[in-house]
Amino acid sequence: MASDYRKTRARAPLRLGLAGGGTDLSPFCDRFGGAVLNATIERYAFASILPRTDGKVCFQSDDIGYSETFEIGQPMADARLLLHRGVYERMVADFGGGDIWPMTIKTTVDAPAGSGLGSSSALVVALVDAFREVMGAPLGKYDVAHLAFEIERIDLGLAGGRQDQYAAAFGGINFIEFLADDRVIVNPLRVSEAVVNELESSLVVCFSGRSRASAEIIDRQQAGLNTASAKTIDAMQKLKIDAVEMKRALLVGNLRRMADILNESWKAKQATATGVSTDRIDELFRIAFKHGAEGGKVSGAGGGGFMFFMVQPENRYSLLQALNDAGGQSSPVKFNDVGSQAWQL
Repeated sequence: MASDYRKTRARAPLRLGLAGGGTDLSPFCDRFGGAVLNATIERYAFASILPRTDGKVCFQSDDIGYSETFEIGQPMADARLLLHRGVYERMVADFGGGDIWPMTIKTTVDAPAGSGLGSSSALVVALVDAFREVMGAPLGKYDVAHLAFEIERIDLGLAGGRQDQYAAAFGGINFIEFLADDRVIVNPLRVSEAVVNELESSLVVCFSGRSRASAEIIDRQQAGLNTASAKTIDAMQKLKIDAVEMKRALLVGNLRRMADILNESWKAKQATATGVSTDRIDELFRIAFKHGAEGGKVSGAGGGGFMFFMVQPENRYSLLQALNDAGGQSSPVKFNDVGSQAWQL
């Protein structure tokens, strides 16, 4: 039984999906290859691992106000905090000798569940990174991201793609390619400081006030892919092309073109499955474009959560004010370029 470790913390950033989201889903990326452009932001998933001496394991999520404690030998199959349980069981099995590690695992996330900012996957990455630090596991960033993907999608059977884990692990603005046989290539983009500053000053994120049921939308997207639905596949191919075009526009600082691609991608995203847009989302889009937005899309699968818009920086305040007046909970964006970090005290 291991209990002689120090208090350990980790954090992993959330992300904005600029283009290509959905092409990281199987079976599309396995057959055609996926491509995503995303950028991590200064909102985080936090994890703390606190040693215990009573032989118990406690999972605690402060932002949803829930905790559960398990006695030695008590099955964890009925744990409500699935991500905590999944990471604990996998890391103990793979790197802890299968022994019981008494601990309290406490987490918080800077966005509500179903936000569309990759919060669930960022939390898994933060948990894996914290365990890596505790156990001295020989895991690089690719390893942390892939293990987080396996825990979420395979061990726990939760629907979703691959981009969120790699974004959270690496941080920054990345063009990520998803190929057959689980091969992933993370390409950090060397964007000039002036362009990064302009993009950051041009972005507004807005929470619609409703969390989305992403798994249901993703299930419908995957059903369309599994049945080789021409509409779904064509829409995914368009999203992949948009990711490449968005990367080119970003590297040369053509933000006007980036805004246009956002609009094109939003149309393509809505064609991948029903339920991607809602009346509330449509309303906020109308308000945004009435107050200066030049491009916008929902971040994530859709159905609610966060959306983001591009606007001329001199018009950003009026856009923020209009969205907030409509109950949209909008705010500026600050980029993160570090990725997940873990440390001990």
